Amino acid sequence: MRARTSILFTTLSLLTLLLFGLDLAVGSIAIPLHDIWLALTGGDCSPTTAKIILDIRLIKAITAILAGAALSVSGLQMQTLFRNPLAGPYVLGISSGASLGVAIFILGAPALGLSATLASVGIAGAAWIGAAAVLTIIAIAGQRIKDIMVILILGMMFSSGVSAIVQILQYLSREEALKAFVIWTMGSLGDVTTDQLFTMIPVVLAGLVLAVATIKPLNMLLFGEEYAITMGLNLKRSRCMLFVSTTMLAGTVTAFCGPIGFIGLAMPHVTRMLFSDSDHRVLLPGTILTGASVLLMCDIISKLFTLPVNAITALLGIPVVIWVVLRNKSITR
Repeated sequence: MRARTSILFTTLSLLTLLLFGLDLAVGSIAIPLHDIWLALTGGDCSPTTAKIILDIRLIKAITAILAGAALSVSGLQMQTLFRNPLAGPYVLGISSGASLGVAIFILGAPALGLSATLASVGIAGAAWIGAAAVLTIIAIAGQRIKDIMVILILGMMFSSGVSAIVQILQYLSREEALKAFVIWTMGSLGDVTTDQLFTMIPVVLAGLVLAVATIKPLNMLLFGEEYAITMGLNLKRSRCMLFVSTTMLAGTVTAFCGPIGFIGLAMPHVTRMLFSDSDHRVLLPGTILTGASVLLMCDIISKLFTLPVNAITALLGIPVVIWVVLRNKSITR
């Protein structure tokens, strides 16, 4: 079993490196791997090639790795916490909160004459504020509510309410602002700047470190909350850690890349299927690798066919979700 796990980790690591190289090579202008190596190492290559690799494709590829890992891990955390195979990283309303922040920034601010006031915040800042605001509300509710399913329902209801507000803002907005907001909702890995990437990297890494710290609580929660409490788990603190980690991971990716669907929902199931294991000491690093490699692959496909990355993740993720639903239905019979 250990040998099989080691082989899988090695294979996934090599696959991620291969897809990373292909992501740098593929685009409107194909660049040979030799020129990519020269650009990355400061060798003798044309200034145009170096600019394309270092200023555009490298940033996008690193963003894909971070986003894939972050969304997949946050999805794994939520599925274990809520004991629901269809729970995703946005189950707490994080995506809706981020969407509200962006909607207010793009759609509401011009109508209220606040464009200059909010200009320094930016789309990413507005999304982060919205996601953090939702987390604060959910965290306060989580301190008073013991039943985790009630928190799940509250998160879903809050998402519906926020979505209604966003729809009202869309209805009242101008055409230019509405187009900008719709483009943001499609998700994109190519809009992240160098400065934003240097902000994104430490936040996502901090969220992943916090996720590692939740491995033991997650393994205990596999047997239910009552069992975990009898084993000495501090449930409130563990929930808080999981909520903060999920918001740092999913909230940051949504802020900088827009809502990217199905990666966080599908990749934990792919990892469980590959490793045939429920131990989060195996699942968490495995999910990081599967999420990073699959989103790199989606980015390559989106560049080849000039499609939004969200469309590719949906086409790849929907069959996995259907498989999960049918599998769970057959088990319950």
